[in-house]
Amino acid sequence: MRSSRLICTLVLFALTALTASSLHAQRNHEECTTAIISGEATPDGRPILWKNRDTDQLSNRVVYVKETPFSYLALVNAEDSSGRRAWSGLNAVGFAIMNSVAYNLPQGSGEEEDLEGIIMADALRTCATVRDFEEYLKHNLGPNLGSRANFGVIDAQAGAALFEVYNLGYKRFDARDFPEKYIINTNFSQSGRADAGMGYLRFDRATEIFKSAPPRGITVEFILQVAARDLGHPLLHNTPRDEWKKLPTGTPYWIHTNHTVNRPSTAGTVVIHGIGESEEPIKPTMWTILGEPVTSIAVPLWVDAGETPLEMRGSTAAPICDEAKRLKDLLRPLKGSDRHEYADVTKLDNNAGSGWLPLLLKTEREILAAAAKLEQTIPSPARCREFEGEAAARVFKTLKSIH
Repeated sequence: MRSSRLICTLVLFALTALTASSLHAQRNHEECTTAIISGEATPDGRPILWKNRDTDQLSNRVVYVKETPFSYLALVNAEDSSGRRAWSGLNAVGFAIMNSVAYNLPQGSGEEEDLEGIIMADALRTCATVRDFEEYLKHNLGPNLGSRANFGVIDAQAGAALFEVYNLGYKRFDARDFPEKYIINTNFSQSGRADAGMGYLRFDRATEIFKSAPPRGITVEFILQVAARDLGHPLLHNTPRDEWKKLPTGTPYWIHTNHTVNRPSTAGTVVIHGIGESEEPIKPTMWTILGEPVTSIAVPLWVDAGETPLEMRGSTAAPICDEAKRLKDLLRPLKGSDRHEYADVTKLDNNAGSGWLPLLLKTEREILAAAAKLEQTIPSPARCREFEGEAAARVFKTLKSIH
């Protein structure tokens, strides 16, 4: 029974987490921007799952977890070596999951809370399909579930759905039932209290961005290169990215970024490229940016590889994430509870050509193109491991070269 699996997982987490501090002390402040895209909105017919993870846990890494029945990849906090608390992930049979906290869903007094990471790790280990996840929820609903969140899931049967879940209930939305064939989400639920929750400005901006894509034009590249790194604002005029190259170097140009998609609290991006109904040989890919998106580069990862590159996991922290944090300090040199919300975009691009963003985007495009060619060969696990290792090494070297 999945109920017993969840209980065992809760016990395991409690034994490991409580050695350092109480469970409640380990809660994260999570505010994320996400999307669930059906294959009907993509040119290749493959569903996509996207999450910009906003959290106070800025040091993240990606781990491979060998498990039964399904092994999986998981984005985790740096101190988590077990992968038992996943913030998004992909398993060996193409099931993928991510979440965003929904602050307008109900929560009763005395009910468990903030266990979404454990729920996602448990789902990655036990679910093969969107339907499996729904059954998992049905079996585990109750005051001890510990959820007040939106879960986005895709599977190898072209399923793509959003579940708005609180301890005593849930509501399911399928992406293909929406006119756009995708669902954008931030930190409120459609089934929750109206005008409550958080992230409405980010929701509006993400909606604008996706509408700018052509019909059936939502791609992994579009999400990574455009949506995930967006510093626009739905109400205010922030200078567009294509005009940053005109900014004079040496003179800071500040923009406020607390309500943009790419935020000071964005710890990373995950874009999972699923499997279409007629493309069984294609391997699902978990594209991962460690660090604030405008300070880092995406690396493709496959469950078949059986491990993640050292640059993406480290021993105590991921080297790529550390380099991205170094660039973040250059982009956001002002410290304090409100000043760090401002970014000097001349560090990203300027009229002297010394900004680093064009280099990051170019490097990423080249990795995307090489990965697309690799996919056509139906690569072996060894080749997947080799490719992702080469990509991670290149990303680390590129970030290291920026001063």
